[in-house]
Amino acid sequence: MSNDEVVAAMRQWVEQAVIGLNLCPFAKSVYVKNQVRFVVSQARHLDGFLEDLDRELDFLAAADPAEVDTTLLIHPTLLPDFLDFNDFTIIAEAAVAEHELEGVIQVASFHPRFQFADTEPDDIGNYTNRAPFPTLHLIREESLARAVEAFPDAEEIFGRNIETLKKLGLVGWRALGLATPPVDAANKA
Repeated sequence: MSNDEVVAAMRQWVEQAVIGLNLCPFAKSVYVKNQVRFVVSQARHLDGFLEDLDRELDFLAAADPAEVDTTLLIHPTLLPDFLDFNDFTIIAEAAVAEHELEGVIQVASFHPRFQFADTEPDDIGNYTNRAPFPTLHLIREESLARAVEAFPDAEEIFGRNIETLKKLGLVGWRALGLATPPVDAANKA
């Protein structure tokens, strides 16, 4: 896929799942203001992807939040295995510390085969963090704090998301037409 196709698939996911299902009540305001930066990495190995992460951490830390509030760093082909990706997120979080950005930027992770601990691969709750491609979401903690302050009962978002997805079901999720592989294909890979 071209970078434009990857970004288009991610935008569709943001619009239909993240915003459309209200999985993140904070996303719409920054998205409609074009403050979400979509960056596609074409690194051929983990070291290269880590270098892309280093650049994005520096970029986001220096950027005016009114221009760029958050970054989605996407890799369409590297780390197709969720457990490998999950291990990489530990390295990504260490990179935040190395850049002395703890308390400034945090990393959230999304993956086509995301699976929470103690869940089955086909558990619909896993879809709260399933995106078309392995993605590191770099979030300004200041922006997150403001959003949480403005949103009553922010701690209930995760539970509400699980209920939303249970009502939607796998058939409903697939009907969204997103570029996320279905669970049964993910289990065969």
